[in-house]
Amino acid sequence: MTIVLNDPTLWPLINGYRYSSYLVVATFVGVTYDWALSFGQEVELIWGQHWSLMTLMYLGVRYLGILCTGVAMLNCLPTISLTDTVSVISYIVQYCVGGLVFPILGVIMITRLYAMYQRSRKILIFLSVIFLADNIFNGVAVVMITLYLSGEELILSGIHQCSIDFGEDDLHLDLIIWILGTVWEVLTLCLAIWIAVKHFSELRQYSTGSVTVDCFTVLVKAHVVYFVSFVATSCFQLVFDFSVVLFKAGQNPLGVQNYSGFLQIFLVGQMCVLGPRLILSVRKYHTELMANSDAATGMSSIAFQERVHISTGNSV
Repeated sequence: MTIVLNDPTLWPLINGYRYSSYLVVATFVGVTYDWALSFGQEVELIWGQHWSLMTLMYLGVRYLGILCTGVAMLNCLPTISLTDTVSVISYIVQYCVGGLVFPILGVIMITRLYAMYQRSRKILIFLSVIFLADNIFNGVAVVMITLYLSGEELILSGIHQCSIDFGEDDLHLDLIIWILGTVWEVLTLCLAIWIAVKHFSELRQYSTGSVTVDCFTVLVKAHVVYFVSFVATSCFQLVFDFSVVLFKAGQNPLGVQNYSGFLQIFLVGQMCVLGPRLILSVRKYHTELMANSDAATGMSSIAFQERVHISTGNSV
């Protein structure tokens, strides 16, 4: 159903929609720019390497995130008219893509921790059980949320907008999803820091432990940056959920649009920018390590050949 309104009192709300759309478009441009900057590394470290599970994980996180951002941009642009059905479908696509990307990021985290804990079966089983329980609940919650979504096309003073209405319990389910996700991220961060500190303290006793220390440093740095991004996203998600509640109560309608735009920036940054870097950082370190190892081997070979030549000359 299309609702046409020309009420001048709605101009603050229209400006809020415009401001939110600017942020979403800026998010899409930023993600595309980051993809263009890192495409060279992607070709070298992803496409040019042997394909594995992590290759598929990287491609899923990177390109599903870009797809989600593109759909969000088309859905919020005031110059594009979408019917009620198309608007609801596009929103469901965004929600389902997010429901796919976060489990992929969880698999990446489990793989990293599994490697950091020296392929411990105990840590693998422990994380897998928690991961499956969390994502089974999230999957059921996403299905319940999308079943009760409804949308209306609004034409406010000639500007097209789409209004999405949630069910009564949808916001509570969304809140629980983010709380469980935060618990998962805190758990993985604590496990990563604990094993890193343990290894650092053990390797102080050995003079040849610099390679392992560097490897753990790369892993922990990427993990901490990703965790900080997740915390910021979670905070904006909580504020957004409460803003929607206040909006339903007739208060603060502009806050919903503002927080929606900023939430999109942090959410996409976490999924499409920092998520792929969890894999790129490790592969880049491994490539540099192998290059340095080959260079060191080559120098040793040259020095050995020179010593042999000098010794032969002296003997003659």
